[in-house]
This record gives sequence, C-alpha cells and structure tokens, in this order.
Amino acid sequence: MSTTGALVKPRYGEASLADVLPSVLSCLHVPGARDSLQLEYVLHDIRTVVVLLVDGLGHQLLSVARRSAPTLAALADGAPVLTAGFPTTTPTSLTTLGTGAPPGSHGVVGFFLRVPGTDRILNHIHWHDDPDPLRWQPLSTQFDLARAAGVTPWVVSRPEFDGSGLTRAAFRGSRYVAAADIDVTAERVIELARSARGRTLIYTYDPQVDSYGHLYGVGSPQWHRAIADVDHLVTILLERLPRGAALVVTADHGQINVPPGSRTDLDADPRLRVGVDVVAGEPRVRYLHTAPGALDDVIATWSSVLGDAAVVMPREQAVAEGWFGPISDEHLQRVGDVVVMCTGDHVVLATKTDPAPVATFVGFHGAATPAEMYIPLLIGHR
Repeated sequence: MSTTGALVKPRYGEASLADVLPSVLSCLHVPGARDSLQLEYVLHDIRTVVVLLVDGLGHQLLSVARRSAPTLAALADGAPVLTAGFPTTTPTSLTTLGTGAPPGSHGVVGFFLRVPGTDRILNHIHWHDDPDPLRWQPLSTQFDLARAAGVTPWVVSRPEFDGSGLTRAAFRGSRYVAAADIDVTAERVIELARSARGRTLIYTYDPQVDSYGHLYGVGSPQWHRAIADVDHLVTILLERLPRGAALVVTADHGQINVPPGSRTDLDADPRLRVGVDVVAGEPRVRYLHTAPGALDDVIATWSSVLGDAAVVMPREQAVAEGWFGPISDEHLQRVGDVVVMCTGDHVVLATKTDPAPVATFVGFHGAATPAEMYIPLLIGHR
C-alpha cells in the first residue's frame, strides 16, 4: 500500500473552505459563528461581504495566472492559504462552503456517489429532486443561519443552476439572482451591494476557469482568457462596490494536467473489475463498492496494478485518517468500501460508465496533492 506522505490533509476547523462562511458571518455579528480564519482584523467595519468562488483556481495556479490576472496577483501577496475538503471536487466543495461543515457531516462526499441500497449512481451536477436535497444534505446552511440572525443572504450565479439539487443542498436559505455571464454577474452583485440596507452576504460563482482547464489544460491560452475574465470581474467589484463592502475570493480546488501516458482505464483491464460491483467517485478518487468477501483481493489487485500512482485503502482507513472529517453511519455508506486516491498526475478512467467527455479532459482534480488541495483566501475592500 502506498503512503500518503506527499498528500495534503484538509485542515477542517482551522484553515479550510468549511471555515470561510462561519468566519465571514462572525464578522457580520451572527451569534455562534466562529471566526477561525481571524477575519475580524480586516472585516471589522464591514456590513456587506461578497464571497466570490472561482471554480478551479487553486492557490498554486495564481503564479501561473500572474500575467493574466494582475489584480488577483496583487491581492495574493501575503494572503493566507486554505485547504479544500476531500475529495477536491466541485459538488463536495460547494456544499462544504455553503454549510460550513466537512464533507462527512453534510454527506456530499464526491461527484458521482452510489445511492445506498441501490446500484444507482448520483451525478450531483445533474440532480434535481431524487434524492430529496433536504434529506441527502440534512444540515442547515450558513445562509439559513445568516437569515435567522438578520443578515440578508443572496446567491448570484448562472440561471441553469437555479433550483438544482446541488443549489438547494448547498445554498438554501438564500435568495437566488440569475446572471448569465461575468458582466451581468458584476452588475447584479453591485446592485445588491449598493441597495443593501443592513448586514448583507452575497455569494457569487464563476465556472469558466475550471471548465477551460478541463478542456484545454492549465496554462493553455483558453485557460488564461478565463483567468483574465475573472480578474476583470474582481477589478470591477473592487472599483464599484460601495464603502462598507468587502470582497472575499476563494476557490473550490486546484487542478493539474494529466498526460496521455498517466491514464489507467479500469474498463480496459479485466483485473480491476474482479470483485467490484459498482464504481463511483471520479478519475482522481475512485470509490469501489465490492462484492461480499472481495475486499482484500480488490485492495491487493488495485495496489499491484497502480503501484505508486495511487493510494489504495479501505474506507475505514480513509475515515480514521480524517479525510472526510466526522462522518455519520448514513453518509459512510456513500463512500466505497475501497478508496483509490491518485497521486502525482495519474487518473483512473471508467470509459464505460463515466460521461464520454471525461476521457478527453486535459485537466483533472479530486485528489489531495498540493496543487489540488491548497486554495487561496484573497480579501479586498475600499
């Protein structure tokens, strides 16, 4: 079994994505909110906080993006570094941000998850009512807590996400404002901030850096254009937000490029299917649900085939090492009997069951290398 020495553990409760909104709400004087990130020294006189999550903008990518993002580069000078949760994937991270809780507590512990008691795989991006988002993710959100304390919470995001299962799981308690692109996002956020009459939380989101990283790779011209667009958004917000408002920029994960020679297709190697009933997770972190009595053989086979390209461990080890944070018995069943965490720049594809475009991706994330796990916390205000 490979070691996890080169991997980064999430810092839940200390300096993680789960700590962002509780710290912001503490600065907005929400009772019981804990400022573990010590934001009070910069947000002590702020009444409106805009939180921008840039999908895929890991901390280590800021240096790659510097020439295309001068405003972000300036904000990053001396800024703190957080960890995402595990796995470093968008549905998990958005729910971690929205609930202020580790993945084991909120239950969205991966992109593709087996629905316990079935052979069905839930895709959290294409999810509406089944399972019920309020049961699948049972915690109150930070937006619920904000509203109960007299803080007005808003979400400004793409129209296609309004009312989705993931939006209701992660951001319920907020009022949703649709914005189809970056320019409209800027206008809607500024309008809400300028019309605010009391303490206000505005969350907004941009997906393009992650999307272009997947399609064309980190550092590609298309990726740099997406970074430049985000930098434009941040620049506009810093110039036009009213006094008494602050901007907090973070991310859900980083991203790495995976060369063609670092790809294992589990559907092209019959050994990797023996004893495995259901494959879930994603290419950088696979969850294997095994047949009765097959656990040890599956771990041995996958460890032998993948070698140093992955850490292969039983679910109990992953939980004991704290990757998910505290996890309930109900949520535990969503994690595979075996967790396969890729190291380096490797991926494990499942070409027969994953959406077809996944095999063509250049950029990936999900595991716990520094490039995937470390995320920025950038703060600016007038």
